[in-house]
Amino acid sequence: MKRILCALLAVMMLFAFAACTTGGDADTTTGAASTDKTEVKVGFIFLHDENSTYDKNFMDAAVAACEAMGVEYAQKTQIPESTDCYDAAVELIEVDGCNVIFADSFGHESFLMQAAEEYTDVQFCHATGTQAHTAGLSNFHNAFASIYEGRYLAGVAAGMKLNEMIDAGTIKAEEAKMGYVGAFTFAEVMSGYTSFYLGAKSVCPTVTMDVKFTGSWYDETLEKEAALALINGGCVLISQHADSMGAPTACENAGVPNVSYNGSTIAACPNTFIVSSRIDWTPYFKYMIECVQNGEAIATDWTGTIETGSVVLTDVNTAAAAAGTAEKIEEVKGQLLDGTLNVFDTANFTVGGEAVTTYLADVDTDDAFTPDTEAIKDGVFTESTLRSAPYFDMRIDGITLLDENYG
Repeated sequence: MKRILCALLAVMMLFAFAACTTGGDADTTTGAASTDKTEVKVGFIFLHDENSTYDKNFMDAAVAACEAMGVEYAQKTQIPESTDCYDAAVELIEVDGCNVIFADSFGHESFLMQAAEEYTDVQFCHATGTQAHTAGLSNFHNAFASIYEGRYLAGVAAGMKLNEMIDAGTIKAEEAKMGYVGAFTFAEVMSGYTSFYLGAKSVCPTVTMDVKFTGSWYDETLEKEAALALINGGCVLISQHADSMGAPTACENAGVPNVSYNGSTIAACPNTFIVSSRIDWTPYFKYMIECVQNGEAIATDWTGTIETGSVVLTDVNTAAAAAGTAEKIEEVKGQLLDGTLNVFDTANFTVGGEAVTTYLADVDTDDAFTPDTEAIKDGVFTESTLRSAPYFDMRIDGITLLDENYG
């Protein structure tokens, strides 16, 4: 009898031990910690649709992040920078049940803030905006990335291509003129084309650059016309901060090297595409979702970097790029990462022939865009550190603006 009782006791202890072990494993994977997480559904508001390289870049990241995080999402496309943005946000909340809203265009900001003031239990996140850090809304957030570093690296690739053309006798050193198609004379565009130019200048000292504006984020006809005007004006390489295939297509048709933005254009432009820089929004979207799931505060003003995987370049197209371009990009990237190189080191540019030692930037945006904050520290313009969205808007020597009425 004692033997039977002992055997039964041993079996019971074995089952108890197994139950405790299984319960412990469940807690570390799908137990209390995970069941306590807030349910998340994200609503995305896009200025255009997938035909815009800018919006497609956001769309791809949205899908990747939401699928990776296992959350539902809804999308609104072709939402202009108007009260339509507010209406889209309200519909995403009240009809689709979203508790996180993200909008991707600068002009969406004021309308998204209006919704944030009314729906205080919903989190609102906005790309390229400037007002979150002064708005005082705990549920409204801005995000951007140090894309000026990616632009600089793309500029290095452009400078190497110019050097190749000079060495081959295709152009003379003084003919190393680039063209740049910009949307507006906003700091975001100016910071981008300036960093691109400085990257090219770092390897091709004789480079100059003409910039032509379209007055639109997305207009394929105007962007193509602007690129052609730059080419006809003697520009031997073109880049852009505009959202269509207009400029890359013009370059492919004319046989002019092109550095694109927001993704590779190699499929349509195999002979002229060199490289492209872009912001990968996937890390931010994952961060945003995880904060809401865990009941943690989203940063009021978030800046992605090369280290966070937010600033990336495509593979170099060896059919169009100069030999050694990929290796040179990696070398310069290492200097950016270890801090031995700063894109906006004031030793590398002048304004009106003079060195720049002080500059008040428009950081705390008001209606008049009043300069308010010293942006130069230890000889470096500290871009995207005082707020996430760019505020570099100096007009440095070597860059000529062909038309300026697009602010």
